[in-house]
Amino acid sequence: MSDDIYHTRMQAALEEARCAALRDEVPIGAVLVHRESGEIKARAGNRTIELCDPTAHAEIQVIRTVCLAVQAQRLPEYDLYVSLEPCPMCAAAISFARIETVYFGAADPKSGGLTSSVNLYSHAPLHHKPKIVSGLLEEECAQILREFFKAKR
Repeated sequence: MSDDIYHTRMQAALEEARCAALRDEVPIGAVLVHRESGEIKARAGNRTIELCDPTAHAEIQVIRTVCLAVQAQRLPEYDLYVSLEPCPMCAAAISFARIETVYFGAADPKSGGLTSSVNLYSHAPLHHKPKIVSGLLEEECAQILREFFKAKR
């Protein structure tokens, strides 16, 4: 697959992050892509404030949407694109959903659950460990977060 396809999918996640920022939510966006068809099956940005739900992260929302649509709790034929490294809660949900590959933009050294501080997938008892591709449109993904938090200060 060409780099353009990966970038297009991450651009879709970034668009969701921008929409989240307009709602005054932390600007993180995600899309869930069916690997065989290449179609984006769900897209979302954070909605924790709007929904009064601390679990309403972008990743959780796209997983819930597709699970309901396909009437299954596992999504092994899907890949996730997310603008920021998923937190430990989302990393666990990704594992439980059996998502094949996680592509993320910016690393989260403080709260990341994949490759940063917690590194959930390094724990042997975890049954499913998805493939991880990091740094996709990293600067753009990091910039939207920097701008959001700078405006908050």
